[in-house]
Amino acid sequence: CLHLRQVSSQNIAMAKGGMKKAAAKTMSKGALADALATKSELKKSVVGKLLNGLAEVGAAEVKKAGVFTIPGLARIKTRRKPATKAAKRMMFGQEVLVKAKPAKTVVKAFAVAALKKTI
Repeated sequence: CLHLRQVSSQNIAMAKGGMKKAAAKTMSKGALADALATKSELKKSVVGKLLNGLAEVGAAEVKKAGVFTIPGLARIKTRRKPATKAAKRMMFGQEVLVKAKPAKTVVKAFAVAALKKTI
């Protein structure tokens, strides 16, 4: 019985501390262009130009309409954050003077439902 308690406490300690995974490498633009080129039997330079075009069209559409969807992948939206007034706020038990901030537009990206189902 004593042996079981020791084992369970070790498991709890491992779970609490956690075994961290190595950070996953993100795919570069060149690697993405290369993968798409081999999949669609096009030249890498052509696919690179397509990716640049997608970025330009997406940026223009988000600026104009506020929403841009890449089908099956992501949806990019803008959100208007209101201005904040200067005030004294309690932070960590201390009263801090917070500066006023102007209103700004924030860009956010969300995974599409089709992508969420596949993961």
